[in-house]
Amino acid sequence: MNKTLLIVRHEFRHTVKRRGFIVMTLIVPLIALLLIGVFQLVSGIARPTVEIATIGYVDELGGFQQYTSQGNITMVRFDTPNDATEALVKGDIKEYFVIPSDYISTGVIHRYTLEKQLAASPAITAAINNFLLSNLLAGKVPAATIARIEAPLNLVSIRLTETGAVAPEQGGYGNFIIPAVFGILLALAIIFTSMYLLQGLGQEKENRLIEILLSSVSARQLLTGKVLGIGAAGLAQVAVWAISAPLLLNLASSSIGGFINTIQLPASFIVLSVVYFILGYSLFAVISASIGAVSSSSQEGQQLMGIFTIPLLIPLWFMSLIMLFPDNPIWVFFTIFPLSAPVVVIIRLGVSGIPAWQLVASIGVLVLSVIGILFLTIRIFRIYLLMYGKRPGIGEVMRSLRTG
Repeated sequence: MNKTLLIVRHEFRHTVKRRGFIVMTLIVPLIALLLIGVFQLVSGIARPTVEIATIGYVDELGGFQQYTSQGNITMVRFDTPNDATEALVKGDIKEYFVIPSDYISTGVIHRYTLEKQLAASPAITAAINNFLLSNLLAGKVPAATIARIEAPLNLVSIRLTETGAVAPEQGGYGNFIIPAVFGILLALAIIFTSMYLLQGLGQEKENRLIEILLSSVSARQLLTGKVLGIGAAGLAQVAVWAISAPLLLNLASSSIGGFINTIQLPASFIVLSVVYFILGYSLFAVISASIGAVSSSSQEGQQLMGIFTIPLLIPLWFMSLIMLFPDNPIWVFFTIFPLSAPVVVIIRLGVSGIPAWQLVASIGVLVLSVIGILFLTIRIFRIYLLMYGKRPGIGEVMRSLRTG
């Protein structure tokens, strides 16, 4: 069997048997299942009761006698604040509010309750607001108009294609969730798999196993086998997440419903996720190999590699800004910049469409970066892989690359 394939098979098997790899692969769907189960449990315990809440009010202005039923909340009128206070203390009402005689000019409503609260609940606030608004407009506008004034907007956005037809892929927060989560997982997968490569090289250098390996295979075969083997393990990890995602979404939609039902996983997103994982991993893998070759220990190599992973994490730190300004020139730059492109592209796909030229430029720059750094890494491998105890400086590495 080809020596490179032997190395690929060995690295793949060694990686998938790592405890950390197995935990990372399974923990994502398990956490999702746990969250769905917790939601079902909490929603079952905290299921809202059908009991109608009763609150009182005192009308010092006059004219507020209708629309006393607001959903699950019923308004009971009292003649004086003292009567309302007595009912509150007895537990006949949950709370009460007073409409003062100068309400029209001030808009001030005094609310009284026995509970210490930061503010009234949204349900209470909405009920009081609709009660006041309905009575103010009663007899002046039709009832249907009053209902529309209380709820003037139910906005539904529909995305069209350039031909004017309804687009199969719609936007919304639901469709942003999966790309955002995938962006985080993609960054973790790339970092962990490239770190596995770095750790393996460091350990093989420290225990002198690398000398035995290079006596049987070339530096090119060793590098290619390690990159492909560990990359295949990382791709298998992403595949497990991708396969479990539709199953988890179906389970969540039956349990949670709501906007979960609107989440879509278009085929183009899956394809781009795989493409950017392969390219992103390849880039960070060859960088890790270069660092592993020149580092005196695996710990030192991991510290140096941390510098290169910062651009990959920047989109996660500023995800809210990507949501608000997905087409900002800064994010266009990070879309094309190879060290950040895998995560930025995945997150931007969940917010808005990315122009084709940006995707072509991003993938093209990634491919060229992988090829260029791979060429340099092979030369660094040949020169420094057997060096122990001392890490060469940047100047020395550059001179070796020019002359080697």
